[in-house]
Amino acid sequence: MRINRYLAASGVASRRECDKLIADGKVKINGKTAVLGAEVEEGAEVFVNGNKVTLKKNEYYLLNKPKGYICSVSDEKGRKTVMDLMPQNVGRIYPVGRLDYDSEGLLIMTTDGELAQKLTRPENEVPKTYLVKVEGVVTESMLNPVRSGIEIDGYLTKKCKAHVVETNKAYTKIHITLTEGKNREIRKMFAAIGKEVTLLKRIKVGEITLRGLDRGAYRKLTPAEIAYLTDF
Repeated sequence: MRINRYLAASGVASRRECDKLIADGKVKINGKTAVLGAEVEEGAEVFVNGNKVTLKKNEYYLLNKPKGYICSVSDEKGRKTVMDLMPQNVGRIYPVGRLDYDSEGLLIMTTDGELAQKLTRPENEVPKTYLVKVEGVVTESMLNPVRSGIEIDGYLTKKCKAHVVETNKAYTKIHITLTEGKNREIRKMFAAIGKEVTLLKRIKVGEITLRGLDRGAYRKLTPAEIAYLTDF
C-alpha cells in the first residue's frame, strides 16, 4: 500500500496532507525516512513525528438520513451534519455521495476512500433508486421526457428508469433510478415537466436497500454487501 494511503487510512490526515508530511520528512518506515510513493509492506513499522501509526480496518455503515442534515463532516453555518448521527469513535468516516438538506434516505458512510471514489465516479454507473412524491397526477406518458433525457441547466440528463407506483388527485409517487447524480438533479428534472417534488428519498444503491432501518438509524454493512459494492 502506498504510504500516503496508509497514513490516510490510519486516520492521520487527508491524503494530500499526508503527502506534505512525507515531503517534510516527518514520516519513517522501518526507521528510514519515507519518500513520496513509497510502499508499506505487511508488518512494516510506520512513524509520524516519532509516534507509531497503526493501520485501521475500514468501517462501512448504512445510514437512513433524515431531512434537515447536511452530507458533510462539518458545516460552517452550524447546521446538523450526518456525522451527528454516527458513533463518536468511528474515526475519519465520510458520506459517499450527497443527499441534499431536504432529501432523505440511504447513505453509505465509510473510511474507505477508494470505495467511495469508485461508487461516485459517473463512468461506473452505479444505479441509485429514489422514491419521489409530487403534487397532483402524473401519468406514465408524462414521465417519457424524464426517462429519455431532459435538458436542465444547459445539459441533457442521462436516460433513466421511472415508473408510477401510486397516484391520486392529491399526489403521485414515482420510483426513479439514475446512474448519475448531479446537484438537485431529480428536483430539476421534475420541475422541467411542471411538477414540484415534495418528498425525495433514496431507497436503494444497486441492490442494497433501507429495509428495516428506521429514519436516523444506522447499521454496519455486511461482508456480502461490502463485497457487492467493491465489484462495481
